Amino acid sequence: MTGKAYLVGAGPGRADLITVRGLSVLRQADAVLYDRLIAASLLDEAPPHAERIFVGKRPGCHAFRQDGITETLVRLVRSGLQVVRLKGGDPGVFAHLAEEAAALAAAGLPFEIVPGVSSALAVPLHAGIPLTWRGVASAFTVVSGHEVTPHGCSGISWALLAASPTLVVLMALERLAQVCDYLIAAGRNPETPAALISRGASADQRVLRATLVTLPARQQATQLPPPAVLVVGEVAALADRLAWYDPAQFSTGPMLWDEL
Repeated sequence: MTGKAYLVGAGPGRADLITVRGLSVLRQADAVLYDRLIAASLLDEAPPHAERIFVGKRPGCHAFRQDGITETLVRLVRSGLQVVRLKGGDPGVFAHLAEEAAALAAAGLPFEIVPGVSSALAVPLHAGIPLTWRGVASAFTVVSGHEVTPHGCSGISWALLAASPTLVVLMALERLAQVCDYLIAAGRNPETPAALISRGASADQRVLRATLVTLPARQQATQLPPPAVLVVGEVAALADRLAWYDPAQFSTGPMLWDEL
């Protein structure tokens, strides 16, 4: 029997943000390698016989090193299993897709990439923040908060990031103050609206609204938990007017996919 890998984006937060294709292959899996940020109830959609392997990572605590994840994925597919690599958000956005797909390709093993709903898009929307706004913001940029290193910034241009009409920073919490400081130093108006969205699109979502210069102190006082997405730009001001998501509404009850 020929094995195959499915590199699947689970979407952020809510389990029902996974795509129909993603749900379909998950329901046929022999093994599931899953990340920390997926909705736990998605594992119930895998067949009872499917092996469930946690390969999640958090700062300073990795269940597997990345090379160990890749080796496990290759081994399971080579043994003839249908393997779902289940990643939060979209698998191609800061999720090591390239390394895993390249290893499968080098081993001559079949794989399919199943796109997911990226947290860069869905989390701001769940806070009432569209990333573009006619006449105000016609472009957006997405960057990882890990681009701010303990010894300064990496090779990216903070001047370019500061000039983007809308800036979305994923994994923003650990170095929030540095990100804000770098943007201001690079020319962004300190009074630019900003929003920090904690555990977005989940039953625990919380949103902190401020300006670029005041947000770090607000977060220091509030202590929103990770994961968190930062949005900087005039669109962040829409959160007050367009807030639509009631986390409690999606925290209980059956999923809507029973007939899929």
